Amino acid sequence: MSETTASLTATTSAAAPRSGAANARGRRARIALRGLQVLLALFYGIASALPKLIAHPSAADAFDEMGWGSAGMYTIGALELAGAVALLVPVLQSVAAVALGALMVGAFVVQVVVFDGQNAATPLILLVPLALIAWKRRESNTELLRLARREA
Repeated sequence: MSETTASLTATTSAAAPRSGAANARGRRARIALRGLQVLLALFYGIASALPKLIAHPSAADAFDEMGWGSAGMYTIGALELAGAVALLVPVLQSVAAVALGALMVGAFVVQVVVFDGQNAATPLILLVPLALIAWKRRESNTELLRLARREA
């Protein structure tokens, strides 16, 4: 065996365990991100959209105070529920995160303007994981565009 072949073999065998560890780390990161998506989908579907869609008094009072009434409450609830479901659909996950992020920017503005910043931190906190999902799952946008062009 030549010196070049021996060094190449040693380099390849030394790199193999690192790539296995990197694969395991990447797999854990993908699982953690998917878990975060499920957690956010549950939050938006149950804790946020459901009270609006069943006209819970706390939600109804808040929307009446804003002057949006039940139409605004049902619209926001439906958008949150649609975003929660879309977070779980692989081809829609990045777009859903961006759309829910836009809702959170609107919620922040409403909290500051109408409610004097009473709960303004909540939408800002939710923006962080939504931005992470939108960024890490951005490759799904390519697939979505491909599907949309094929349908058109």
